[in-house]
Amino acid sequence: MQFVSDPPISAKINQMKRRVRWQEPALKARGIEQTHLVIDDWKADNPEFSFLVIGDSGCGDHYGYHPQRHIAQMMLQQSANFILHTGDVVYQVGSSEYYYTNFIEPYQEFLVGGEFPEKIAYDRLLFNLPFLPVLGNHDYYDLPLVYGALSQLTWGLRHLLFTKIDFDVGWHGSFQGQAYAQAFLDYLLEIKTPQGLAQHLDQYYTAQVNGDRCLRYQPKQFTRLPNRYYTFCYGDIDFFALDSNTFNAPAPLPETQAGEKMRQELIIRRQVLEAQKQQILEESQELSFERTKDKEKLDDDRGKLNQIEEEQRDIDKRLDKQRGVIDYEQLDWLKAQLIRSWQKETSRGRVLYFHHPPYVTEATKWDQGQTLAIRRRLRRVLDEVAESLGDTTQSRPLVDLVLCGHAHCLEHLYTEGTGHADSRIHWVICGGSGHSLRRQRSQGPILTERDNRGKMRQVAQSLRFIGRNGQGSNKRRPYSFLKIDIHAGNPPKFVLCPYVAEWHHQQWHHYSLDSFVI
Repeated sequence: MQFVSDPPISAKINQMKRRVRWQEPALKARGIEQTHLVIDDWKADNPEFSFLVIGDSGCGDHYGYHPQRHIAQMMLQQSANFILHTGDVVYQVGSSEYYYTNFIEPYQEFLVGGEFPEKIAYDRLLFNLPFLPVLGNHDYYDLPLVYGALSQLTWGLRHLLFTKIDFDVGWHGSFQGQAYAQAFLDYLLEIKTPQGLAQHLDQYYTAQVNGDRCLRYQPKQFTRLPNRYYTFCYGDIDFFALDSNTFNAPAPLPETQAGEKMRQELIIRRQVLEAQKQQILEESQELSFERTKDKEKLDDDRGKLNQIEEEQRDIDKRLDKQRGVIDYEQLDWLKAQLIRSWQKETSRGRVLYFHHPPYVTEATKWDQGQTLAIRRRLRRVLDEVAESLGDTTQSRPLVDLVLCGHAHCLEHLYTEGTGHADSRIHWVICGGSGHSLRRQRSQGPILTERDNRGKMRQVAQSLRFIGRNGQGSNKRRPYSFLKIDIHAGNPPKFVLCPYVAEWHHQQWHHYSLDSFVI
């Protein structure tokens, strides 16, 4: 049995629409565009600015050491205009029960009233500095009913499973992303009367973009997002935040002999993973919280179990014979917004950020069905944008930078000649900001795929990888975040600097790495 469950894509889409009253008459009558926001900090017109990037951070104490808190303390030393989060804000199941320990307490200095974090409600967050997240898969997860019911009785989940591993789950999950929506979105469903809704819209949706009204994001006063995917402009750079959880369903396996062979291989692989999971759970019983080495082993085992379950869920998605729902509404929105950005004379550049990476060499994600599905669908959008724009781009890549999470590492990749409009793009994965880190795949930094003629070709190369490394007593855990400086000019220059809080030999080591320019 799996520890967590993933809601259907259709449920994710419909529930999030309901929570923001998607295109209800009161919003349409006011000409409100629900995917745009304007950051009202009096600095958004400056062509030189900086922002921080974190991802996959939302864990609590790791059996005595707290990587997320060390990352937050390093972030406080940096000057930045805003923070992007690439998803998985709260582990394990995005539950409101864990927003205090796994988000509010670690980031207390970034929150209004943070000097008393225990008094901050998860659904009343107010940020000193713009905090602009996207949904990760764990932010949508739920706890299977049998676990929720059992954990309410007496002992808690880890005792029921006869293991000492703490999974960061309580009585319930996210309720299909509800906790995230209440924490970060403008949760219009909570407004019960037409008069109250009208007053709210007239107070907070006062900005103007492309002739439409939109939400005004005001640090320290009103820090809500209009939707699960959205766009904003800062320093004449257009940012596009996506919810990749709703277009990551792998295509069904072909009903052919080759497809059946793949199916059987996946079934066997899933059985092997289940056996590995049971072995880890049994071995954990021999470990002691009193021994430092055992506490680190428990932390490693928690990461391994999460990794196994992720692979099992990916296999389940690939084995599903029914074609999953694909969020074409969002993908068509992205296409239209990218075209509009290129047609806008003042736009200097474009940044995409979302959770699931299309290109990655982290050992557990590089060939998952979801990874390949995201790559294929984003390619389709970019190909259609390129066809529409023609020579408008003057040989520039369609986007300057793509930021993702999901893979628990920090990685910089570059796509070469893919045969599509996702060529010559820099892809940066920032998913090592708190949760258990992963290693790079043993196959190396070069990613290949088959072209239309069946020949293998190189499509991407990993230029830098920061993740778990070393063995035994020399094991290193380099948790990370990014600072990105954008300079004036068109095209702009992006300077990316990785910052690392490394746990090694029972000590923390804080440092920065050499910057790289794109």
